[in-house]
Formats: sequence, C-alpha cells, structure tokens
Amino acid sequence: MMTPERMAELKATAQRLCAPGKGFLASDESAGPWLRAGHSEAKKIPDTIENRAAYRSLCFTTPGLSENISGVILHWETLFQKDAAGNEMVDLLTQNGLLAGIKLDKAYNKKGIWGTATGPLGHPEVSTKGLDDLQERAAEAYAKGARFAKWRNVLQLDPAQGLPSELAIQDTVYVLARYASICQSEGLCPIVEPEVVPNGTHDIHYCQKMTEKVLAAQFKALSDHHVYLEGAVLKPNMVKNGLDGPRASPEEIATLTCQTLLRTVPAAMPGIFFLSGDTPLDVDNEESATINLSKMNELFAGKLPWHLSFSYGKALQKTAIVTWLGKDENKAAAQTALKNRAAANSAAVNGKYVPGTCASIGTDGNIKGAAGPY
Repeated sequence: MMTPERMAELKATAQRLCAPGKGFLASDESAGPWLRAGHSEAKKIPDTIENRAAYRSLCFTTPGLSENISGVILHWETLFQKDAAGNEMVDLLTQNGLLAGIKLDKAYNKKGIWGTATGPLGHPEVSTKGLDDLQERAAEAYAKGARFAKWRNVLQLDPAQGLPSELAIQDTVYVLARYASICQSEGLCPIVEPEVVPNGTHDIHYCQKMTEKVLAAQFKALSDHHVYLEGAVLKPNMVKNGLDGPRASPEEIATLTCQTLLRTVPAAMPGIFFLSGDTPLDVDNEESATINLSKMNELFAGKLPWHLSFSYGKALQKTAIVTWLGKDENKAAAQTALKNRAAANSAAVNGKYVPGTCASIGTDGNIKGAAGPY
C-alpha cells in the first residue's frame, strides 16, 4: 500500500496542477510541434533537434506563463535536453514557476488489435505500448525532475460497426489504470487520457453515449488497481460531433460534456483537463477549444466538483508557431502569442472568455494535420 507521505505528495502535486485559472501546455509531440499544427507554412520548418529545442525553450521561458499554465507535458527527448545556452529544459520550467510532466506512453502500432474492425482512422482498434519498462522510466523521470505524467489511449467511433468495441474499451481502461498505479508508486501524478477521437461521421449523441461508457469503465478500472484519485487527474475528449458529422453548437458541446462527466467522474478527482481534439479545416482550432471550455464553466458555474480546465497542444501553440516560423527574430512575438492564448484559456476556466478577443491565425493556412500516434 502507498505510504501516507507518498499520498500527500501526489495530492499536493495534483492540487498545484489544479491551481485556479490554470491548465497544461502539452509540449510532448514526438516530432516538431509545427508538423502537427495543421498549417501549410509552419510545416516547412525543418524538423531538427536544434529547432525543437529552440522552439520549446521559447515556450518554456515565456514571461508570465505561470500565471496561466501550471504544468508542461514534455517528450522524453525534451526531459533530458538542454537549450542552446546549455540550460536544462526542466530548469527553464521550474525557474518560470512551472511543473514538469512527462509523456510515458510509447504510442501504438497501427496494425492494431487482431480481429478488430477498421475505424475512421484507417486502421483497426489499437492498444498503447510501453507498460513493460514503465516502472523504470517513471523512476528515471521523477529523478530528472518530472512530477506528473501522461499516457494516451485511443478509441475510434463508428456507429455502423459498433466501435469502440468492448474489447478495445476494456484494453484501454486496463492499460491506463495499470499505468496510473505504476506512476503513483514512483511519485508521479498520472494524467489518465482515454481519448475518443473525433474522426468520423457520427453525431454528438453517439459520442456522448460512448464517452460515458468509456469513462464509467475507466473509473471502475482505476478503483480495481488501487489508484489514489486525489493524486491523479483526467484528460478526456470533449463530447463533440464527428469531424464529418452534423455540427453541434458550443452550448450543446458544453452541456453534453458536463452531463457525461457528472455521471461518471467521482468528486474525489481534483481536475479534468480537456484535450482540444482535431477540428474541420474551416474551424479555428484554438478559438473553438477556448470557447467550448468557457461555455462549460459558464453554464455549469458552481455545479461541478472538479477544476475544469485545458491540456492543449496545438490549440495553445498554433498562432505562436506561425508567428515564430523557425526564426529567432520572431521569438518575442511568438511568446506574446502563446501568452495571449494561455490567458484566453485562463479566462475560459473562469467561464469568462469573450469570443474573438484573442488574436489567432484562424483558419488561414489550415491543412489536414497528422492523426494517430505521436
């Protein structure tokens, strides 16, 4: 069993991550973040280790970022990386008042689970890799300064084929519960991320039905694995329509998402940090993610037992990346763009974001981004 000291440490980390108005910067892309931003010009930035370090150090040293961001999720490469001046990336974060987190999953093989149907991602249902040496990697990450961790499992929706299958759901929730228990045993507060991807033609109601089923199974599995809920946080998808399905309004997304969470997530869990999810090419990913979160906190103010916040990657970084475009002379302007979008999401955590008040690249240069493992 966990010692009282370990439980107190995990709870303190979770509470710090759930500080009022704050969320996460997901900076854990395996390649340059600009390759997943879905922008035609940004995609041309060379994906070199030097460029990745330059861009990420730009983000981590953004003045005042800790006013809006509590923790930054790092890729394994970044956890052990230095910037051009020889500073440890983890030190850049801690000096800027931010907690370092680490992505510990090893993505998935698109060959998928044998015998399962091919879903809208173009491959069968999948299982995420990385449990075999997780204990050692979690301990190594903690020693390097990480205090929380992330693991993403992916589920596809297809009403015609009954996806996600019971098999895929059970595999997902088991793997995430096992990961969470291992992380806690090594002192890392786990982010539990069962992502129901938005790819497909389904409507919002099918997404709600399946997200509710997945989350109910997830918390059963976390209980079975003795995961300490007060020392963990959840990173779910918002309940939305499929990318090619009938479009739901921000009010519908907010209402059905919060209904689903209230039915499934125990009050003991301190925080829920949404992933933004992909959007159609004619939708501003950054702006829509902020609006949806703000609408939830506006409509359900005082009715939610958890901190309802954001864990965004490209929905925080897209305008910053397009402002930077790999050029050192654009660093300050890119930091301003990141800070502005982070502040907009802080306003959303308080249910107070006014649409259109944060400058965004919008849909300009939108191209289909990479889907699947990263």
